[in-house]
Amino acid sequence: MNINPFDILKNAQKIQEQMGVFQEKLGTITVTGSAGGGMVEIDLNGRIEMLGIRIAPEVVNPHDVEMLQDLSVAAFTNAMEKVREAINREMGALAGGIPGMPPGFPSTGGMA
Repeated sequence: MNINPFDILKNAQKIQEQMGVFQEKLGTITVTGSAGGGMVEIDLNGRIEMLGIRIAPEVVNPHDVEMLQDLSVAAFTNAMEKVREAINREMGALAGGIPGMPPGFPSTGGMA
């Protein structure tokens, strides 16, 4: 079996391009999760990024709803960033064990 390294590189580039298209598509997917019979709703995109949160005023003091929604989005965003960092560390360690992998592989930009 004779493997041409240039064919492997072409295939890797094609896969990387397809992943870029896939990442773009993920950004267009939107879903809404709810709890409490719709008293709390959260909108996420396909990248698992929070787009918004709605909390019914009857759940909390009506004057606190907007602040609670903003704090919830901020906390979720912070948690997601920590997950991305952990995944990137693990992927970096995995790729570090593969001979011939370029430095910085995988790109950290693909998860955002």
